[in-house]
Amino acid sequence: MSEQTEKLTVLGNTVRHAIEHVEVFPAPPNVSVVRFTNDELNSMCPVTEQPDLSTVVIEYEPDSWCIESKSLKLYLWGFRDRAVFAEALAAEIAGEVMTTASPRWVKVTLTQRPRGGIEIQVVSELNR
Repeated sequence: MSEQTEKLTVLGNTVRHAIEHVEVFPAPPNVSVVRFTNDELNSMCPVTEQPDLSTVVIEYEPDSWCIESKSLKLYLWGFRDRAVFAEALAAEIAGEVMTTASPRWVKVTLTQRPRGGIEIQVVSELNR
């Protein structure tokens, strides 16, 4: 294991629980945009506690760090039992990316599947 990856605690290990923060590794040169798409993001409505299912697209321009994808999956898994509005969820994910990976910019697009005939799409963008 290289010194650059020795701080990764999730990749290569069996983890059976959600984690609170994504993990990062040094960004390789000449990577202009990284995009993750997950169409199984689960959360709960904060009023009715009914399940909400969303698709999330996370895009960012790395500076020094890239997000390790398994840790992202386990981070997103933590929302399955959380009561949160779609708007707050998108903003929280964007904040996590900005805080942990310190990219030049991040854009999170969250599309909540229709319930009651209404689809919700939220965009949260942060720049350094």
